[in-house]
Amino acid sequence: MPLSIGDLIFVCFVGITFAGAIMAVSLKNIFHNALSLALTLLGTAGIFVFLHCEFLGLMQILIYAGAISIAIIFAVMLSPPLSLKPKKRSVTKVLVSLSVSTLTFVTLAYIFIRTPWPISANADAGDFSATHIGEILISRYAFAFELISIVLLVAILGALVIAHEEPGDRRLDPEISLEDERWAS
Repeated sequence: MPLSIGDLIFVCFVGITFAGAIMAVSLKNIFHNALSLALTLLGTAGIFVFLHCEFLGLMQILIYAGAISIAIIFAVMLSPPLSLKPKKRSVTKVLVSLSVSTLTFVTLAYIFIRTPWPISANADAGDFSATHIGEILISRYAFAFELISIVLLVAILGALVIAHEEPGDRRLDPEISLEDERWAS
């Protein structure tokens, strides 16, 4: 059976999501990890749109794009300069991470396979349009909507406070070694 255009688009979104996820966990540069995670989330948004869940796809882009932007700010502000060589990864940590992620995947796959998924006889049982959901967000959930923006603002300010370099603080300069600091004092 030949693939239709819709099937090819779906396979492209799955490929983008999978490639981004593999790069997000395998690259050693934290900035590249964050960009790969953003690519994975964009692929996931594409899958939502393909599955006719436009609102979820849009929320995936809007919410996670904001969260990824903050994660990149945290990562760049709190990580050592990119010019320094990355630390070697511990084999035991990699093996533990791989075994935990495999166990999690197997458990979720088992739950997914064993769960009886009911099929609704009436697909139009609720109004899930973007207009209706937007009205609910602005009316019923307005406080939670505004609270999220305040939490994101506090997270950005916290990153700035943590990463703030005091005048005369030479610890963050990669050109100055510990030996130079000992001789200077």
